[in-house]
Amino acid sequence: MKLFVVLVTVLLGSACIWAQGVRQDKGVFAPDKNEFYERIKRELDAYYKGSEEQKLEFKMDFEGLDLPSRIDQFEYQWHNTPLSQGRTGSCWSFSATSFFESEIYRLSGKKIKLSEMYTVYWEYVEKARYFVRERGTSLFQEGSMLNAIPRIWTKYGIVPSNAYPGLPGGQPFHDHEGMVAEMQNYLESMQSVSFWNEDDILSNIKSILNYYMGEPPLKIVVDNVQMTPLEYLNDIVRINFNDYVDILSLKEQPYFQQVEYSVPDNWWHDSSYINLPLDEFMAVIKSAAAGAYTVAIGGDVSEAGYDSQKEVAMIPSFDIPAPFIDEDSRQLRFSNGSTTDDHGIHVIGMMQIEDATWYLIKDSGSGAQNGANKGYRFYHSDYIKLKILDIMVHRDVVKELLAEHGM
Repeated sequence: MKLFVVLVTVLLGSACIWAQGVRQDKGVFAPDKNEFYERIKRELDAYYKGSEEQKLEFKMDFEGLDLPSRIDQFEYQWHNTPLSQGRTGSCWSFSATSFFESEIYRLSGKKIKLSEMYTVYWEYVEKARYFVRERGTSLFQEGSMLNAIPRIWTKYGIVPSNAYPGLPGGQPFHDHEGMVAEMQNYLESMQSVSFWNEDDILSNIKSILNYYMGEPPLKIVVDNVQMTPLEYLNDIVRINFNDYVDILSLKEQPYFQQVEYSVPDNWWHDSSYINLPLDEFMAVIKSAAAGAYTVAIGGDVSEAGYDSQKEVAMIPSFDIPAPFIDEDSRQLRFSNGSTTDDHGIHVIGMMQIEDATWYLIKDSGSGAQNGANKGYRFYHSDYIKLKILDIMVHRDVVKELLAEHGM
């Protein structure tokens, strides 16, 4: 009994002591770190797999070549600052939007930044609509063409970038992998049960897009004036899409005719591309860049002479010597799949180094962020001649050429 009394007294005394100088701890949210466990995993993985050598890629050796190194070496046209497309397949929207922003400035002097993601949102809606109408036989995936811009803007209008960033708050980069997978899974499930109610399906597609990208605005306010996206297009942007042409150069199609561009991203089978012989195709690009025009272009970006650290794209002679780049070598690569429609970019300038023509490229891809000139690349004319497949340009650049051929 005495022992119990002593213990109680000691405990009460201790409580009083703690009460006099009580410590009040706080909670925080912190990352769950266990560096040593991560080391265990790394070293065990290495043990089980064995040592793995870094995979080397066979690339062109640029040592000793006189290459462009700065954008101020070029004569170039006005353009908005390059932006990253993040982890998305939306280069087509970034490049064509940039092209039309430069055109707006050239025609009106207005410096406008437009929303790439507004166009991307509605392009997915239209892809889903076509998927339903074609009963699942059309392609639904990331990617599209430069001339999706006129089609989408004509129907839905366009808005400034600050009116629709299409990016969840706090997310550092655009990321559409999960969004696209969710939409694809949904459409495939509808196909599996032969459910083709267009209104219901598009409503659910929009719900997915709204979750990942946010809902696009029905009204915007510009200079204290409320307007719809279509009114913004017609009253502020004021682009006449009839003034623009899309051009190909492929031997498989007849020249100086309008043809379909047979690539997966042309999912709506647009057949308005003007097919030109290669010399005329190259002359159009050079003529535009030498004047006051810019050019949106699309093509292949996976060659030994394409380097993100040097920021250049050129064709090494061990691939094909420059004098042999012609319509046949170009067509061969398209036919065998070694040239594909990978990426959309924006030609904004040009320069000469001795007898070589170089083009200044504005590029939204991640590789363009690796060098000193963030968001830019330097393309040799030989690279464009062999690997760039289609372009969009103002009709004035080609009006005399097309008139000669009754187009």
